Amino acid sequence: MAVQKLPLAKALNESLRKALETDPKVLIMGEDVGKLGGVFRITDGLQKDFGEDRVIDTPLAESGIVGTAIGLALRGYRPVVEIQFDGFVFPAYDQIVTQLAKMHARALGKIKLPVVVRIPYGGGIGAVEHHSESPEALFAHVAGLKVVSPSNASDGYWMLQQAIQSDDPVIFFEPKRRYWDKGEVDTEAIPGPLHTARVAREGADLTLAAYGPMVKVCLEAAAAAQEEGKSVEVVDLRSMSPIDFDTLQTSVEKTRRLVVVHEAPVFYGSGAEIAARITERCFYHLEAPVLRVGGFHAPYPPARLEEEYLPGLDRVLDAVDRSLAY
Repeated sequence: MAVQKLPLAKALNESLRKALETDPKVLIMGEDVGKLGGVFRITDGLQKDFGEDRVIDTPLAESGIVGTAIGLALRGYRPVVEIQFDGFVFPAYDQIVTQLAKMHARALGKIKLPVVVRIPYGGGIGAVEHHSESPEALFAHVAGLKVVSPSNASDGYWMLQQAIQSDDPVIFFEPKRRYWDKGEVDTEAIPGPLHTARVAREGADLTLAAYGPMVKVCLEAAAAAQEEGKSVEVVDLRSMSPIDFDTLQTSVEKTRRLVVVHEAPVFYGSGAEIAARITERCFYHLEAPVLRVGGFHAPYPPARLEEEYLPGLDRVLDAVDRSLAY
């Protein structure tokens, strides 16, 4: 059956299964990815079907996991590394930014490191400290890494396969609070390019740009704005490095207003780069300054307060109103 309705988590599982079936050089590595199937069950059943040599339970050592993946990539494999939670990636940050991101340039293009680092990220699941971070800007800032995030099941299925097929290292951020959101997945479709943005909803008065977990919030905000007679376009960026500025520019030249939304803190967030670039590109089209909506510049709070921290419908609609008021 080509078209199925799947939750994002199952779509990612099917994508990994397809990659393992298609290429014997694909390996999966991480903490509890084998017998347990991962804490979110993204790798459920894969070790049983493909064996312990291809779906590998590792020690609790993120730096060692990524370092081993780099060595395997040098030997011709395509490792897919799972970092169990976003806040656990930092012991591996040195390996990622000084080795994984740099090796291709260091070797003058003679060495490729086709490694995918999967990271469940973001809040909204009532977790404890270090389990709800949004560190994507820290990786997007590093030359040599591609950084992407799907917002729905179809993109999860196809973007993960494209990341695995890429000869460049890809940091693949998975919005964990969307794991259980269902969507149609056509497993026989021809996907668009990995780093191309998608217009998720057409509009004429203002553009909302988002990625990962916040795309759903922006779609809900656009629907609410429509009830008040405001036509809001939603662009799902899908990729944070590189960013498809051409698609975004086309949208902003039409709507003349832009609000960028992400779960990560606004301060030095990816929205700052987008705002600067679009201001440069669309200066004579803009009728309002580019606004940003995101988390606060503070440590992620305890679970009982996270709904106050996370940018929700009201904060997005407030930014829409402020932009349209100019």
